[in-house]
Amino acid sequence: MKNYKLNNEMTKKIALITGITGQDGTYLTKLLLSKGYEVHGMQRRTSRLNNERLDTIYQEAFMANSGLFIHFGDLSDAGILIKLLQQIQPDEVYHLAAMSHVQVSFDQPEYTADINATGTLRLLEAIKIAGLCQKTKFYQASTSELFGNAAKSPQGESTPFHPTSPYAISKLFAYWMTTNYRNSYGLFACNGILFNHESPLRDESFVTRKITMAVAKIGLGRQKTLYLGNLNAKRDWGHAEDYVEAMWLMLQKNKPDDYVIATGASTSVREFVEKSFDIIGIKLQFEGTGTAEKGYCLSSKNSLYPVKKNSLLVAIDPQFYRPTDIEWLIGDTTKAKEELQWEARTSVDSLVHEMVISDIQSVLNQINTVK
Repeated sequence: MKNYKLNNEMTKKIALITGITGQDGTYLTKLLLSKGYEVHGMQRRTSRLNNERLDTIYQEAFMANSGLFIHFGDLSDAGILIKLLQQIQPDEVYHLAAMSHVQVSFDQPEYTADINATGTLRLLEAIKIAGLCQKTKFYQASTSELFGNAAKSPQGESTPFHPTSPYAISKLFAYWMTTNYRNSYGLFACNGILFNHESPLRDESFVTRKITMAVAKIGLGRQKTLYLGNLNAKRDWGHAEDYVEAMWLMLQKNKPDDYVIATGASTSVREFVEKSFDIIGIKLQFEGTGTAEKGYCLSSKNSLYPVKKNSLLVAIDPQFYRPTDIEWLIGDTTKAKEELQWEARTSVDSLVHEMVISDIQSVLNQINTVK
């Protein structure tokens, strides 16, 4: 059996991260390496490796011999999960891998259930089979989507769940299964009920990054119109880099518990769009309602590319509406503040600014590469 420990440092903490190539996995890897962890990541084997986010961190870790290892594995394969856990013997497991796109879950409900629900069960059972229930601490990436259209706002740990999508329902199964293994087998297991968290590393299929990338392209004359779904939906948006710290803090406690992680502030999709255009000096004016609503350029001080007044910049495409949608989510982080001493550091305005500026640079890099 391969020994992954570096330099015989038997006291070095070992962490396994599923979904390490994603937004949260990348920020968490950076955090754990900075704290001296040996980090193991599990990623799916595909024809195109998705390591772009991790590349810089991996190179730095390699040069510093600080301990970052990537393993191929899949939540649909119980055998490889057991094998990895037996080999790595992690002190902490951060389960971030999932089919995480709510809209796609309506089109692929069976796959969503297999990966998010049964996949979590396979991982928990693998921990038990490997004999690690008394050694390993387990973090389950839960979601504010569990609350659905909750009757109570803000939503906290005691707010009743009312999932409204295949994604949320699959995550509800994972939530309760995590709780079950905690109660039944003494596993130190925590559910982090994270509200929406974004960053420049967010995939472009998610609405926030779709918005900021489109704004960057419009500002540089590479796109004319941004097409969206429900502009009225309100979300509690924070920064992923802040939120991975909360994940780590949960596993440093003496007793496992579940925590809501959020900013406590809510912003509509429309407001997120307006804030994004503000960064490039464009003021919007919205007209109409429902699917007929449109956003026009009211004024422009854009120094990147001239945008004419009254240009159509935002329009609604009904295909982006979900069969059932959540109108308003906002988190109550009282418990996290009191017990974890954690609170969000990044405002939504700072988040939007960082994402738009990053995407402008990304588009400029693409333009310069073509040239």
